[in-house]
Amino acid sequence: MRRLTGPLSGLFFLLLIAGCAGITEDPTKNWSPEKFYTEAKEKVAEGDYETGIKYFETLEARYPYGRYAEQAQLEIAYANYKYEEPALAIAAADRFIRLHPTHPNVDYAYYLKGLVNFQGEKGFINWLFGSKDDLSDRDPKGALEAYNAFNEVVQRFPNSRYAEDSRSRMAYLFESQAKYETMVARFYYERSAYVAAVNRAKYALENYPRTPSTEDALGIMALSYKAMGVDDLLKDTLRILRRNFPQSRYIAEAGA
Repeated sequence: MRRLTGPLSGLFFLLLIAGCAGITEDPTKNWSPEKFYTEAKEKVAEGDYETGIKYFETLEARYPYGRYAEQAQLEIAYANYKYEEPALAIAAADRFIRLHPTHPNVDYAYYLKGLVNFQGEKGFINWLFGSKDDLSDRDPKGALEAYNAFNEVVQRFPNSRYAEDSRSRMAYLFESQAKYETMVARFYYERSAYVAAVNRAKYALENYPRTPSTEDALGIMALSYKAMGVDDLLKDTLRILRRNFPQSRYIAEAGA
């Protein structure tokens, strides 16, 4: 390639410098922490989450101390949640909790973790209540993590503005988990894996008691014991069914 010389080379150099100056110019270089925070909040409110996150991160990098930096860390978690970046949202919330365990807004960090996991489990919950697919390998990890995060809010911050909603979501997730375990027990029963069915039904009863799925868990246990010819355990299970669910269809099915 022919090298540029003379006036042309000088012109090229000036254009190059001008281009670099345009690229490196930072319109935020003189912004105060308050300005960064205000602009970032506006971007998030407008739905421009990417720019909002960038502003919050720049705020924290340039002004790492003070209330604006602390709040920016929490806002980053929220913005990533809205931006549908659950892993980044949870990481940001965990970081806030680790750095500021006594912060007045730490309850929201736990609540946000619950929301992120709960949102991620909507697909699981919809699938749970309508699917006929193989259930044995499905791991509802997100539902459990959501439950634990909401439980942190309820137990540690009972007067939090987020406590009541956390309780409602916990109750919903509790029943969803019970239903899932009972459905897995039925899955095993229908495939003649009776020991596995009994074990899964027992797990549901022990870990998720007093839910609408309790009758089904007991019924699957009774049917499994009948199929295996374990009469003593069948009688015990039917006795519990009769006492708690006297109109249960499983009494006739397993007792016949």
